[in-house]
Amino acid sequence: MTTERGLPRAVKALDTPALLRLEERALDLGLSQRLDPAWVRAHAAPGGRHYLRPALWHALSHRPELPGQLRCAVLLAVRTGEYLRSLLDVLPEDFAELPGAVPGEEGLRRALDGGAPSVRQWRTPEG
Repeated sequence: MTTERGLPRAVKALDTPALLRLEERALDLGLSQRLDPAWVRAHAAPGGRHYLRPALWHALSHRPELPGQLRCAVLLAVRTGEYLRSLLDVLPEDFAELPGAVPGEEGLRRALDGGAPSVRQWRTPEG
């Protein structure tokens, strides 16, 4: 489900502890798109820089007590030095509080939109 609100256009850069907090919050709230925080802890680059870009508004129709969430494309830096794509539902106030909006560089946007392998593709290599 979408809402009529405008979608934030900022791309936010965050460190691994901030990404973990967002993943844990999404888990605690039962939001639809998230990674297991234990997996993120095991695979995210400890000093990595990760990027979030809102892709669409999402709401859980069966959970009207929750406000609409921003479904964000995530570019996740992993310990191997690669970047992976994922999705993460974030409450709008949590997204707004993230520091450091970064300029929307074309290469970064391309990677967020499909230029990097997804977490699922990375977990199950071809062969």
